[in-house]
Amino acid sequence: MDRPAFYRFHQGDRVLPFASEEYDARLKGLRASMEAAGLTACVFTSMHNIAYYSGFLYCSFGRPYALVVTETDSVTVSAGIDAAQPWRRSHGDNITYTDWARNNYWRAIRSVTGEGAAIGFEGDHLTLVQRDLLDAFLKPSETLDIAPATMRQRMHKSAAEIALIRQGAQVADVGGYAIRDAIREGAREIDIAMAGRDAMELEIARRFPDAEYRDTWVWFQSGINTDGAHNPVTARALRRGDILSLNTFPMISGYYTALERTLFVGEVDDASREIWEANVAAHEYGMSLLRPGASCAKVTQAINAFFAERDLLQYRTFGYGHSFGVLSHYYGREAGLELREDIDTVLEPGMVISMEPMLTLPEGQPGAGGYREHDILVITEDGNDNITGYPYGPAFNVVG
Repeated sequence: MDRPAFYRFHQGDRVLPFASEEYDARLKGLRASMEAAGLTACVFTSMHNIAYYSGFLYCSFGRPYALVVTETDSVTVSAGIDAAQPWRRSHGDNITYTDWARNNYWRAIRSVTGEGAAIGFEGDHLTLVQRDLLDAFLKPSETLDIAPATMRQRMHKSAAEIALIRQGAQVADVGGYAIRDAIREGAREIDIAMAGRDAMELEIARRFPDAEYRDTWVWFQSGINTDGAHNPVTARALRRGDILSLNTFPMISGYYTALERTLFVGEVDDASREIWEANVAAHEYGMSLLRPGASCAKVTQAINAFFAERDLLQYRTFGYGHSFGVLSHYYGREAGLELREDIDTVLEPGMVISMEPMLTLPEGQPGAGGYREHDILVITEDGNDNITGYPYGPAFNVVG
C-alpha cells in the first residue's frame, strides 16, 4: 500500500467568508511586508492569521495546521482527519498531511517552501518544539518574526470586513434582547444564557446560510459572579435586586463581536444606581474620545481622570476597549489596538474598537458588583460610527 507523507484531496465547492479579491488584497499586503523584510516564505500556525489570509478556521484537537505563503503561492496544510473540508474553506491551494509517520506536517510544508528559504514565522504562537522542527526540516537561511507586521495589517479593516462586523454587532443585539426577555426571579444563569445563544445562532444561520456555525457563546452573570468580566456561566438562580452582566458573543467565520450590558432584577438600590450611572457616563465620555488622531494611551488617561475625579478609579480592573476582527477568547488578539496606558497606537479610519469601562466593587460594600457597558465603534474620517444598538443604562435595563 502506498502511504504518502502528504497528498491533495479537493472535492466540493469553495465557500469562503469573503470574495477571492478580498483575500488577494490581504496577500498582496502581506507580500509587501515580506519583500520589505527580505522573506521568501511565511509559515503561519495561528488560527487567526490562517483564517485572515485564507478563510480557513481550523479545529486543532492537538494537531498542527499551517498556511504557507510564498511570492507566488498560498497553501493551507491540514490533517487527514479533516478530509477535503479545509480545501473547501480555503482561498488558494491545500495539502493534506498524513499521520503514517511523525512530522509529515513539516514534510508537507517543505514541499512548498523548499530548503534554505528566508522564513517568516509567528513568534507569539510557534512553540519551542515546533520552532526546532522548522529549523530541522526547512533549514532556513534566516528567520524573522512576522507576527507584528500581520497584526498591524489586521488592525485596518476593509469595507468587506466592516460590513461583516456590522452584521455581527446586530446579531449580538438579537442575543441581548432574547436574554432580557428571559430574565426573571428564580431563573438560572445557564437557562438565560442558552436563550441568548440560541437566538444568535439562529440569526447567524438566517443571515449567513453558507457559513459554518461554531463558537457563538454567552456569559450571563449575576450577583457576586459579575465581579470578573470573563466569569463562566453557573446555575445560580436570580434574586430580586441582583446586579446582572449580559455578554453576548456571536462568532461569524472567525469574526468576533460583542454586546455587554449591566442590568438589575426588578429594582436597583441607590448606591448601585450611583455607581452604574457613573460608569455609563464614563462610557459615553469614552466613546466621544474615539476619533482619528487620538492615541490609545491618551484616551485611557482621560477616562482614568474622569473616574479619579469621582473617587472610582481604584475599582477599574482592565483596559477600556480593544480591536475587533478575526479574534476569539481562545485565539487571536490585536494587542496593538487596546485602550491601555502602555499602547501608543493612534486611531485611524477603518479601525474597529470597543469602549467598555468596567468598575468592580467588592462584596459587603454599598453598590457591590461588576458594572460594564460595551459598544463597538468604527473609526471614520471625522469621528466614529457606533454599530451597537441595544440600549444601556437604568431606564431600559432594570427588568424581570
